[in-house]
Amino acid sequence: MIKRAKRIENLPPYLFARIDQLKEEAIKRGIDVISLGIGDPDQPTPMPVVQKLCEEALNPENHRYPSYEGLLEYRKAVADWYKYRFNVELDPKREVLSLIGSKEGLVHMIWGLVDKGDIVLCPDPGYPVYRISTLLAEGEPYSIPLKIENRFLPKWEDIPSDIAKRAKVMFLNYPSNPTGAVIDKKGLEEAVRFAKEYDIVILYDNAYSEITFDGFVAPSILEVDGAKDIAVEFSSLSKTFNMTGWRIGYAVGNADLISILSTVKTNVDSGVFQAIQYAAIEALNNLRDFPKESVKIYQKRRDMVLDAFKGMGVDILPPKGTFYVWVPVPEGFTSTDFAAFLLEEIGVLVVPGIGYGEYGEGYIRISTTINENRLIEALKRVKEFFGRDDWKSKKPSLLLK
Repeated sequence: MIKRAKRIENLPPYLFARIDQLKEEAIKRGIDVISLGIGDPDQPTPMPVVQKLCEEALNPENHRYPSYEGLLEYRKAVADWYKYRFNVELDPKREVLSLIGSKEGLVHMIWGLVDKGDIVLCPDPGYPVYRISTLLAEGEPYSIPLKIENRFLPKWEDIPSDIAKRAKVMFLNYPSNPTGAVIDKKGLEEAVRFAKEYDIVILYDNAYSEITFDGFVAPSILEVDGAKDIAVEFSSLSKTFNMTGWRIGYAVGNADLISILSTVKTNVDSGVFQAIQYAAIEALNNLRDFPKESVKIYQKRRDMVLDAFKGMGVDILPPKGTFYVWVPVPEGFTSTDFAAFLLEEIGVLVVPGIGYGEYGEGYIRISTTINENRLIEALKRVKEFFGRDDWKSKKPSLLLK
């Protein structure tokens, strides 16, 4: 009898894995499934990046183990990007670390900081990895409620002082997955002030910094005076340069925290293939305007979703960042049942909000990383179905639990 370690026995099923399973089951039943689920850019990686990878992959010098910290050239390219984009100065040797995608770095940072019983403040709704990584480290996740009446921003005064005093780390993520909410520099200053008052480390997930709309420009938390004393920022080239499958990112900020993360990573991975690092350097140095073209595509798709649901009488707070739309579910449905309902009845796959935390209940997340014609078809199916008189009497038989 094989017994699982206690640290994974109480983990919830990873939501996206279950969604993929339901999608495959529906396809086998002959359903034409349109997936508005996982956020994976549908546009290709820029060709100069691909060409640089091919060139460097042919170089035998890149066939050996890479350095744990990442090529100094790559770390310098990240530092130069931060100077260009945020006017933030970084020491590439001490304040920049390469990652195998930002998700890996977020998890390993928790391993380096959290002991059994330590409290970690997690945005709710928020990226599931924040809570899961905390549980794996035997820490205690505590929800920071993000509510529509506060435009999905934290209210620091609502966190009990006894919890704040015990908290060791907190995650923050803006532009926000799943809500699409954004935060300005003033909001980040409030976060830094709160964290310094209670001696809390901030892990700032800025993966969607370049996907913003309506003239909003996302800041880095490192723009805030004193933030570098307590904060590390995580990002990747996944959303910025359509490089999700390449698995390359970075952590930047406080040198002591970067050293802690480096210690963990040195013991559990062997770094990023150097040819990929050189391709990333090409993107960071020479394709700085590329995200603007992606934003045009995602803003058009966002507006299509907003217009469609507005026509159905659904009131949505327009997201100013990411490529997600956070949609309220109809009265009488849980988010899980409603997501199953859409898949079963019209073959449209969305993500139930409860998968992002208890405050995600009552919403579904729609991703616009899909061909425009398929998005039009999905919205047409939704509109036609909810134009029928009988849909409220139907109950879903699928379960996303």
